[in-house]
Amino acid sequence: MHFAENIKLLRKRKKRSQEDVSVALDLSRTTLSGYENGTAEPSFSTLLKFSEYFKVSVDKLLKTDLTKLTESALSTLEKGFDIDVSGKSLRVLATTVSKDNEENIEMVPVKAKAGYTTGFADPDYIKVLQTFNLPFLDRNRKYRSFQISGDSMPPVSNGSWVTGEYVQNWNHVKDGYPYIVVTKDDGIVFKVLYNRMKENNSFMLCSTNPEYSPYEVAISEIIEIWKFSNYISSELPEPNISKDRLTNTVMNLQRELAEIKSVIRNSPEQLQLPI
Repeated sequence: MHFAENIKLLRKRKKRSQEDVSVALDLSRTTLSGYENGTAEPSFSTLLKFSEYFKVSVDKLLKTDLTKLTESALSTLEKGFDIDVSGKSLRVLATTVSKDNEENIEMVPVKAKAGYTTGFADPDYIKVLQTFNLPFLDRNRKYRSFQISGDSMPPVSNGSWVTGEYVQNWNHVKDGYPYIVVTKDDGIVFKVLYNRMKENNSFMLCSTNPEYSPYEVAISEIIEIWKFSNYISSELPEPNISKDRLTNTVMNLQRELAEIKSVIRNSPEQLQLPI
């Protein structure tokens, strides 16, 4: 592992003292010194803190000797443009299993959304979430359910529970499809995604409610992506008025046509025109 020399290098490149970094990461200076000297090893949650602070993936912090990278490569890395979107590198996902050793679907209520952005990789945080199972979902895939707030994604209403399938490889995100996106700044959002990684390392997030404008989120700001699977709501979706009216119009026309056919069949003389 190259963790010790890497965090020392990144700290010096940021021109931060050990005191600065220890305060920012809520660590003691002695603990940070132990990490940099290689006499202490960080927990998963602490690794994530370093990753977010330096904007470098956990995998890079552990496995890559950053001291051997070129200045250009280091600069690109520090700008957050070296995120592993394929999911081949280490990406921590804490989870729980049932008594039958099957994956649970953890429930993240609105009141827990703020804490999820920091506790998503902490097994102690995840295990206190309520869980359930849906027998019709693929048991070989990981699902999680998030309670949605707001009115930006009709017909999914405020307070609905949206269940998503964990996306390991972000290259598989389909344009125009709904996803739950966990971000560092905006928390948990439910949006329709458009892949902009090739153009500017980002995703375009759109709402189904036209009153909300689309916006972009850099991949360096994204923690997790979950593909929409289904949702549970206590409210019925509002009817599509235009579709209902069209259906009624067609039914009325069919009824009138049946009446005309009946008249023709029973009284053909009524159709004789005067000369």
